[in-house]
Amino acid sequence: MIPGTSPTRVRRVRLLLVALVMACASEQPAAPQDGEPPENALRVLFIGNSLTYENDLPAIVAALADSARVSRPFWYRVAAYPNYSLEDHWLDGRARTALGQRAWDVVILQQGPSSLPENQILLRDWSLQFAPLIRAAGARPALYMVWPEAARMSAFDAVAAAYTGAAVAVDGILFPVGRAWLEAWKRDGALPLHGADGFHPSVAGSWLAALVIVDRLYTVNLDSLPAHVRTRGGDVIGVSGSVRPHLVLAAKEANRSFGR
Repeated sequence: MIPGTSPTRVRRVRLLLVALVMACASEQPAAPQDGEPPENALRVLFIGNSLTYENDLPAIVAALADSARVSRPFWYRVAAYPNYSLEDHWLDGRARTALGQRAWDVVILQQGPSSLPENQILLRDWSLQFAPLIRAAGARPALYMVWPEAARMSAFDAVAAAYTGAAVAVDGILFPVGRAWLEAWKRDGALPLHGADGFHPSVAGSWLAALVIVDRLYTVNLDSLPAHVRTRGGDVIGVSGSVRPHLVLAAKEANRSFGR
């Protein structure tokens, strides 16, 4: 440790260096969904960073749920800002304010890969910090397992351990997206799941994340979902027809193995 510095200071310097190396593919989070939820909606709050809002993941989840004609429409709000950890969200206060504004069904927590031992502890501890507020809002906590950057592929198991441990600690749902990426690569090692910067997801990477989330929250046939959807905002997003089957199988396999 650098003389005269605290562990928290050193950790923040490390996080800043990681953030500088992995330049954000998008600096601004997606706009929140407008309007009030239908009475029977599944109300979901995303708390995370650019790995959540890149490619507007929540909108993809909503569009896929709409295409499946689910009985409870997917309605969401997003508290996601560049480079935020769960500690940053707690100190910032906006996510806590969103939690207190209405009743929720599921609150999805996400930060960076959290593969290092000290970051695994922070992910678990700050998930535990949020858990009572989530329960007070009538919701169940959920952990959105992400992935390491392309230069650290060997860290996938550590990322999975971090998010699985946090989900167990808060008795929450686990969305094993990082594991789904590995399952997809078993089927086609050339699938471009990382984006151009080697860290943020490509559209296919976000699409796979959305499939994992839809599969865990609803009883739907993923094979029946389309390769392209129109979001409620009017944007069309999707993947090629040849890629879609690999992503569907990967989502189902990851949820079978890690579904909690």
